[in-house]
Order: sequence, then structure tokens, then C-alpha cells
Amino acid sequence: MKYFVYIMQRYWLINTAIVFIAISVLSLWPLESVPSAPGSDKFHHLVAYAALVFPIALRKPRLWQFMVLFCIAYSGFIELVQPVVNRYGEWLNMAANGTGVVCGILLAEVMQLWVERKRKE
Repeated sequence: MKYFVYIMQRYWLINTAIVFIAISVLSLWPLESVPSAPGSDKFHHLVAYAALVFPIALRKPRLWQFMVLFCIAYSGFIELVQPVVNRYGEWLNMAANGTGVVCGILLAEVMQLWVERKRKE
């Protein structure tokens, strides 16, 4: 676990960029019909945005709070643009995205506390 945290902190920008690109492509790629995927659509949104924000919250670079706000604003932008690319934008998806952002931050905080606790032992 400590190694995972180290990798996420060291390569936070690359990890964030990969997830950002994946979210952008998967959210804006025109579809004939919505593919079936296990689980709830809202849960997928929550996990995606938690994964997006997690490396930022773990590393906490300069102005990290603004990066997090950008992620939330970007999720709203995607929901507005989706109807243009034959997709459905939903405000509940943005709520799930925002919840995912909060979960990503909380998970990063818990992991940092866990690693610090293990270092003291």
C-alpha cells in the first residue's frame, strides 16, 4: 500500500492526465446506443471522478483546490456538451461526479493517514 501511495504521489500528473483523457473520450464519444455495463451509471460516474481527483488530493500540488474545482466544472461542461455528440447529459450525473470528487479526496486523506501511521510503527 505504501508503494502504491508513493507511485500515485510521484506520478500524480500522469495518472490524472490518463484518467482525464479516458473520461473525456468515454463521455464524448458519439454512440448509437448506450452499451450495457454492470452496475449503475451513477456509480460509474462516482468512481471515474474519484479516480480523477485521487492523485491530485494525494499529492496536493500548489493550487490543488482549484484543480479539484476545475474537475467539477469540467463534469458540468461534459454534461452540457453530450447532447451535441448524440449522448444524454444529466444533472444527476454531475451530482454523482461531485460525490466522486469528494470520495476521491476523502480516500486520499485516509490513505495518507494510514501511511503516516505505518511509518510511526
